[in-house]
Amino acid sequence: MNTSGARVASSQPASNQTYRGPFAIMTILFFMWGFMTVWNDVLIPRFKEAFTLSYFQAMLVQLAFFGAYGIGSLIYYIISMTSGDPINRIGYKNGVIIGLLIAALGSVLFYPAAVAKSYPFFLLALFVVGLGFAMLQIAANPYVTILGPEETAPSRLNLSQAFNSFGTTIGPIIGGWLIFQVLTSKEASGADSVKMPYLGFAAVFVLLAVFFKFAHLPAFTNPDKIESGLGALKHPHTALGMLAIFMYVGGEVTVGSALINYLGLPKLGGLKHEEASKFLAYYWGGLMIGRFMGAFALSAMKKTLKHFLVALVPLAAFVTIWVLSGQYNALHYGAALVVLLLAFYLGEASAHRMLTLFSAIIIGLLLTSVFTNGETAKWSILGMGLFCSVMWSNIFSLAIEGLGPQKSQASSLLVMAILGGAVLPPLQGRIADVYGIQISFVVPMVAFAYIAFYGLYGYKAGRTATAA
Repeated sequence: MNTSGARVASSQPASNQTYRGPFAIMTILFFMWGFMTVWNDVLIPRFKEAFTLSYFQAMLVQLAFFGAYGIGSLIYYIISMTSGDPINRIGYKNGVIIGLLIAALGSVLFYPAAVAKSYPFFLLALFVVGLGFAMLQIAANPYVTILGPEETAPSRLNLSQAFNSFGTTIGPIIGGWLIFQVLTSKEASGADSVKMPYLGFAAVFVLLAVFFKFAHLPAFTNPDKIESGLGALKHPHTALGMLAIFMYVGGEVTVGSALINYLGLPKLGGLKHEEASKFLAYYWGGLMIGRFMGAFALSAMKKTLKHFLVALVPLAAFVTIWVLSGQYNALHYGAALVVLLLAFYLGEASAHRMLTLFSAIIIGLLLTSVFTNGETAKWSILGMGLFCSVMWSNIFSLAIEGLGPQKSQASSLLVMAILGGAVLPPLQGRIADVYGIQISFVVPMVAFAYIAFYGLYGYKAGRTATAA
């Protein structure tokens, strides 16, 4: 195993050392899994039509995919408590490679699922992909936090997540174009249109695994066995952080999963699926914009430079939207960008304060989407992605802060909480079947109310006992 000079017996680098090269390589991985994850939002309406499903049945796509996170992470946690933390033993680099190969296997299974025209088979394939992504998340997120000083970990994680969001921004545009237009015909319609894209994903994952195998990345292994007991779960701020991740992922995914069908409502303009899929870029692109801003706001830069860069990002986004999509879309989205900029300045570069403030804004946007119609409702829901942006990185960083060699185990617990993306979408789908899709947004409202609590109190629970 090539450690590139890393200390093999340590799970962390020196506090003043930053690994810029390895961090740059990790951004490739974050981009790729973001690009693929958001395809679930395109698969839901595709499968709903192809298999004549209800909203609840279609949302089982997310149950299968994100349920794998919960099951895979639970298995990891049990192994870590009985035999020692696996990633501490094999290293973060090998953890990433294993995750990529499992995801490649799941992607290959899409082909026989399409041939069999079996919705349960597709769900099985998504479950296997989810297992691979669970391993990637367990390895990659804490890996990024230890590639430099702990105090700037939220900044690094926000930056890497920004590239993840770049993948989720262009993913639905390309996915909608391929699945609803290019690969759909009289001879190859319905579920058949997903075969070739997922074979392509499999090839990319294998190539990435080979690339990571030979890349010069520090391993950060620690062969010491974790003591018996609850391990990282005994820290209150980590346990409460698990629920915060559960609520965040569940809330974010429920909205993204419902968007195409939501924008198809007559009162919101009745957009066709292929047209509505393009608007997903505003939702997921908002996460990218906010995460770049968060990377600057939570960095160790001088205050003046931070403020300049934080303001430059939404300005660049506004100009880009104006050029690519026209004045009308830019002005509507621009209003949300102004609110985002003010929220960042009010957050005062504080990870926990941002969680509370951004959650309150999201709840306001969701209420607007429920009780209004037309363009107001449409752009309120699309603007929500801007304020989801820093939540994963901030919750994750706060929840594993001060845990030392238990960070990878804590990461498995937090990744387990991605199960929220499996549980909340079907719940929202059931409410949508009974009361309508607009009313169903009460589900993410409850989720973000809890995150506001975590930002106010949960992040510091028991911290006097866990401070590094």
